[in-house]
Amino acid sequence: MSRLELRSALPLILFAWLLLRVEGSIHDYAGVRFVAKGNAFVIHGGSEGIYSSRPTYNATGAPANGDAFIRFEKIKFRRPREFSNFSSGLIQAVVFEVDDRETIGGSAYGGQRAICCTADLAKLGVCTQGEIIHRPSAKNSDWPQVFGVSFKEDKSVATLQPRSIEITETGMYNLYFIHCDPKLKDVTLGGITMWKNPTGYLPGRMAPLMNFYGIMSLAFVILGIFWFSQNARYWREVLPLQNCVTLVITLGMFEMAFWYFDYAQFNRTGVRPTGITIWAVTFGTVKRTVARLIILMVSMGYGVVRPTLGGLTSKVVMLGVTFVMASEVLELVENVGAVSDLSGKARLFLVLPVAILDAFFILWIFTSLSATLTKLHDKILTAFSEFDANDIGQAKRMMAKLDIYRKFTNALAVAVIVSVGWICYELYFKSRDVYNEQWQNAWIIPAFWQVLSFSLLCVICALWAPSQNSTRYAYSDDGSEEFDKDDTLTLIKPSPMPKDVRGGPETRSLHGSNSLPSEDVEEEKTE
Repeated sequence: MSRLELRSALPLILFAWLLLRVEGSIHDYAGVRFVAKGNAFVIHGGSEGIYSSRPTYNATGAPANGDAFIRFEKIKFRRPREFSNFSSGLIQAVVFEVDDRETIGGSAYGGQRAICCTADLAKLGVCTQGEIIHRPSAKNSDWPQVFGVSFKEDKSVATLQPRSIEITETGMYNLYFIHCDPKLKDVTLGGITMWKNPTGYLPGRMAPLMNFYGIMSLAFVILGIFWFSQNARYWREVLPLQNCVTLVITLGMFEMAFWYFDYAQFNRTGVRPTGITIWAVTFGTVKRTVARLIILMVSMGYGVVRPTLGGLTSKVVMLGVTFVMASEVLELVENVGAVSDLSGKARLFLVLPVAILDAFFILWIFTSLSATLTKLHDKILTAFSEFDANDIGQAKRMMAKLDIYRKFTNALAVAVIVSVGWICYELYFKSRDVYNEQWQNAWIIPAFWQVLSFSLLCVICALWAPSQNSTRYAYSDDGSEEFDKDDTLTLIKPSPMPKDVRGGPETRSLHGSNSLPSEDVEEEKTE
């Protein structure tokens, strides 16, 4: 296969891999191999936060019947037939709560910690050689749960008896399949385990997000009702920029609805619905990209102080396409088929491109805002210094635009400061929570970003809501508001702010104009 054909096939390969990767709180093991860890061979069967069973749960088959359990079904271990001429030691399943992790493994005379019982430890009588080292939990002597099965001679399949472990204490539970026999290194695992919370099959970390996305769906509906009603009321005054905001609100409504149905279906069946998840991810990715592009274009003055982006249009489009592709891959890998409450390592390699693109967006946005504000200042000062009636009328329109740009800049600055602070908190939270012991609060981290972006969208809707005076903020094609051609090419470079002229006569004229009404030029002539 040529390099070009390989590149064109990569999206299809990724999509097929995502479909095969789909799991759920029903963990499916299909030919999984053991991995050597120290003196043991290990398969990680899953990690999920589970709330304890409710005291009055009923025995119905409904997902939200109040019981919580980990159930083993059709668990089979297979070995090659050519290596089936001997009986083996135990292949054990170990289920433990994260606080009891120190009860698994041990060491002789303070040496290196081992999972499997060594000859020295067996001599001390603390374990059986060839089996897992474990001791009862201080909180509950019945935990950790350890049970297993062994291969009989001339048998290539060993079947673990079905069992269900009731969860009576809330915690982060881990499942590992472990054996200590090097002759079983080619053994594979098949079967399923079902992990259930009292309210359904959603993992504990994800469970609060279902209600959160339901609330966010309602919030977007309320915002949509306000925005769409304003559009319908002043449809003659609607600007292209306001149509872009309409698109973002619509995408947000679909995103929140799809996320809610994704989690609701997952909670009901235990299997994450691939189609709904992909649609939720796609709508969210497109919404975030369009929102960033709108903020960037507004910062450049598009539709307000310039009719087009000029030579920067292709660069803006290229940045948007790159961001949507990087974000889509990251979100698909992170969400499609995701089940366990432990993050995958692949995410670390996919977060970096998105973070770099986000940083570039922020830099370009604030640089463009600086240039736009500077230009508005200069034009206002020029108009008032010339004392021309028409120029002063235009200056009053520019002052209205300057005021809205100042508020917009302040809102963005607050959002960036809050984002940086939250990122620091998130890094602190994850560094202190290596074993996911704070899983009950982990849902707040993704929820915060949704709330922050929605809050910024509400600010934009308040500043640019359609009204009878919407044209006041629109670009005027009479030539008085047009930027110089050179500005289009230098907009991404920092521009110096105008010098402080508070003591000069021009500033006194500017301050004095604040008492004037800010109607349109036509209204002023009527008076």
